[in-house]
This record gives sequence, C-alpha cells and structure tokens, in this order.
Amino acid sequence: MPLTRRRVTSGESPETGWGTALPFFLRKDVPVANHAVNGRSSKSFIDEGRLGAVLSVIRPGDLLLVQFAHNDEKAGDPTRYTEPWTTYQDCLRLYIEGARAHGARPVLATPVERRRFDADGNALPTHGDYPAAMRALARQEGVALLDIEALSLALWQRLGVEETKTYFNWTATEQDNTHFNPPGAIAVARLVAQEVLRTRVLARRDVVRLHEDVPVSWITWPPAPES
Repeated sequence: MPLTRRRVTSGESPETGWGTALPFFLRKDVPVANHAVNGRSSKSFIDEGRLGAVLSVIRPGDLLLVQFAHNDEKAGDPTRYTEPWTTYQDCLRLYIEGARAHGARPVLATPVERRRFDADGNALPTHGDYPAAMRALARQEGVALLDIEALSLALWQRLGVEETKTYFNWTATEQDNTHFNPPGAIAVARLVAQEVLRTRVLARRDVVRLHEDVPVSWITWPPAPES
C-alpha cells in the first residue's frame, strides 16, 4: 500500500500507507526504504522503471518486500491489469529474480483487504484469485509469504462495520474503503511486523512494540509547498 502526501484540512486524517508506519515496529538500526507509489500495479511499477530503480540500489542481504494486487485488478486499464494465474505471477517473478540476482531476499505479501461487509456484518474478501495466486507462487519459488490478506480480513471482522471506519480514510467529505488513515496504517504495519517475525524473515530482536500503543503523532509529513 502506498504513502501519499497531501495538504491536511481541519478534521481530516491524511491517506497513509502501512509502509510509513512499519519502521515503528523495527529496531532503529533496521532501515526501511519505502518505494510504494499510489495507483501502481505489479506491471506498471515495472514498466515505469521503478523496479529497476529499486534494484539499482539494493544490496546483498537486503529484503525486498513485494505487495501488489489492488491495481492489478483493474481489468479496464491495460497499463495496469494482470491476470492472477498468468501475468500477475509473471510480473512477481521479475521481483523475485531481480532480488535474488543482487543477493537480496524477496518476500511476498498478500494484499491488504478493503473494507467491505455484507448485510449480516461479515467482512468480505475483495481480491479474487490474486492472494491464492501469490500464495501458490511463493510455494513454487520457495519465497517467504506474509499473509496480510487473511490477517487483515480477520482484523476487520473483529472490529466490525463501524469501528473499521476509524482505520480507513473516512472523512466528512470522503468515504474511502481502500486507503488507510494513520491508525489504519499503524494497525496493518503491526500485522506485517507480526508476520515478519512469524516467518523468521527477521529475528526477534529486530521486531519491537508488537504489544505497545504507537501514537498516530509519530506519523508526520513535510510541510505542503506554498501555493
């Protein structure tokens, strides 16, 4: 999920990607380079040269954490659309192979679930076959998998219809069931940190604050440029 920056008006919480909050759950000497960009798919991120830019600076021993699907699902946009069991997996393989070619370790993360409930208050999956396709690819390629789709769906179910609104970018003027506000970004980053620990992608000493409150005031943005 991406981090975007925009001017914040009174009463609004800015759209925030979980990558912004992930460093709060890692030791200070475990750096995080967040290359996420809003609106990109696994395909368009490559086509725009963004994967190449990441691979130009990645080093042996680094982790490349890869999460795509939301924009891969846009069947009406040929610049972004991928099909789960073919082109989506083909694109993900380029991330895996690129990381390995540079001595880095690829890690796949299934997409975070959107906020969607049925009439009975059951949280609904929204990503079709994309999570299953990623899980299958992780098994085939021997890549660590962080199953954020399953964990986030369970979290939204536990929180329920109304409380989940406080985790997404719901404001007086916008009802966004896809992008997070700061509390949502922190909650999902905590899930990622838990999975990083469970899968032994990082050692226990590298993960911190799993059971502590993280204040939203820790998330900051540079001042918006004057118009």
